[in-house]
Amino acid sequence: MTQIQSVLVANRGEIARRVFRTCRALGLRAVAVHTDLDADALHVHDADVAIRVPSYLDADAVLAAAKEAGPAGTVAIHPGYGFLSENAAFARAVTGAGLAWVGPTPEVIEQMGRKDAARDLAVAAGVPVVPSYALDEDPAGFAYPVLVKAAAGGGGKGMRVVRSAAELPEGIAAAKREAASAFGDDTILIEKYVERGRHIEVQVLGDAHGHVVHLGTRECSVQRRHQKVIEEAPAPALDDELRERIHSSAVALSASVGYVNAGTIEYLLDAGESGTGEFYFLEMNTRLQVEHPVTEIHSGTDLVALQLAVAGGAPLPFDQAGIAFGEHAIEARIYAEDAFGGFLPQAGRADVVHWPAAARVDHALESGQVVSTSYDPMLGKVIVSGRDREAARRALVAALDDTAILGLTTNTGFLRELAASDAFAEPGGIDTAWLDRHEVPAPDAAPARAIAARLWLDTHSERSGPFAGDGFRMGGPAAAPTVELDEVATAAPRVPAGTVARVTGHHVELAHHGQRFVFTRPDASTDHGVAAGDGTIVAPMPGTVLDVRVAEGEAVTEGQVLGVVEAMKMELALKAPYDGTVATVSASVGQQVALGAVLFVVEEGQ
Repeated sequence: MTQIQSVLVANRGEIARRVFRTCRALGLRAVAVHTDLDADALHVHDADVAIRVPSYLDADAVLAAAKEAGPAGTVAIHPGYGFLSENAAFARAVTGAGLAWVGPTPEVIEQMGRKDAARDLAVAAGVPVVPSYALDEDPAGFAYPVLVKAAAGGGGKGMRVVRSAAELPEGIAAAKREAASAFGDDTILIEKYVERGRHIEVQVLGDAHGHVVHLGTRECSVQRRHQKVIEEAPAPALDDELRERIHSSAVALSASVGYVNAGTIEYLLDAGESGTGEFYFLEMNTRLQVEHPVTEIHSGTDLVALQLAVAGGAPLPFDQAGIAFGEHAIEARIYAEDAFGGFLPQAGRADVVHWPAAARVDHALESGQVVSTSYDPMLGKVIVSGRDREAARRALVAALDDTAILGLTTNTGFLRELAASDAFAEPGGIDTAWLDRHEVPAPDAAPARAIAARLWLDTHSERSGPFAGDGFRMGGPAAAPTVELDEVATAAPRVPAGTVARVTGHHVELAHHGQRFVFTRPDASTDHGVAAGDGTIVAPMPGTVLDVRVAEGEAVTEGQVLGVVEAMKMELALKAPYDGTVATVSASVGQQVALGAVLFVVEEGQ
């Protein structure tokens, strides 16, 4: 048994704060690492000790910080998710230094942390897998669409859906770049893409004494860009026989490799109208998942406490029969992104942040905090539960109504609309590609826009002199530039009573809980808009230029990739709008660009 006294979390943000919460409950010393950018981050303030590292991916620096944190044999490293969490070499270095590793053995990480190796092990264990294609096969013979995905890592990084042989080279190149950036490994797989699949996963937990249990299923089908948005436990709309087969499969596969600590087996259920109804093994995540809170609520456990106990050498405190499953839990991920504008990442200052009181919230965002594009766009998670799924769904809608983030565009309003929709209300009614086929309607901003214009006029009128706009009107009090929009709510229910409007510089904001409208006043010197047929290509998000593929004077065809911009681990290809000639190239590889920066200009015609 290892006497763990200090826990260093080799991560940042909400997961670091989540682990520290359990450390406090167990009386363990919480040790944070941080970069210069995160020197004043919330997870740093939560820790008992904070140590600077050049990067969260700098394994040597993180290991040195752990050695600084306390004597060997008393310090554990919890990797969280992402960064070094599934790096077998790092896990081996940790155990080699006499530190406790909160995760599976390096050998199991190598086996199961890679999608290609895990696939082979699943086949050997009799677990069904998605049909695949060899990289040296003729692409013309593939049954499209196919999914190109990174063999290393997870979290939806390094994945592209390819719908024709012509698109395959670009899909492979993009997946390789993203995989190399996120995981340091550009190995890829090509598999059949199931159009109407449900993403079902099983939380497993094993100890060093040969015991493996499952903690039930999760449904993670609500996704965009292969990134999960809403998760719940247990997965709904599964018959008992299918659920038991999925549970048994996960435990058998985990036991076959001697799995220790927390992990997740992910499956794809072919659930479309023309689907087989069968499930296929996708991958194993050899770490704690972002969505672990819904399992904690459903199974009545503290997964981090169990992870630390197992890392210290203790056996599991229960067998499979000893797990008492209870309430239905749902989690919504709050992202810094424009959900109504292509889910593009956003950056900026969160002027006002209000999290709901009637929910569990795992977050790392407070009022006044600046969100950059340097890290993942997830800001926090709102987690609720109820006696059944419908009660939990209604609780989620209420919690999102009580969530407000102003000054920074987030997906909060989108999540609220989605959680309240008929599609989400139907158990199992949303598949992994649903958001690609359907548009969640944004609240009607027209009434608010009229009020915003009036507020802007009032605020920017003369403040002194004979022509000052003081708001005077016959038969009533002076108008204030910040008003309650109760009268607008009467005429337009989508702008609810209690909405507050304010003018800040060039922006007019109207906010009510998670719905938010932002209007920017035109600037006569710079804001000319984009004319029809204009070949100006601008940065659709603040980020970094990864690739520039054309030069000035080069002939291009419609749809040809001119360059690639990356922000928050997401790549976006910038394409020529029509056949023509590249007139201007303002982008350079490695350049940091602002939202709306002109990167290329294409003139129509040859």
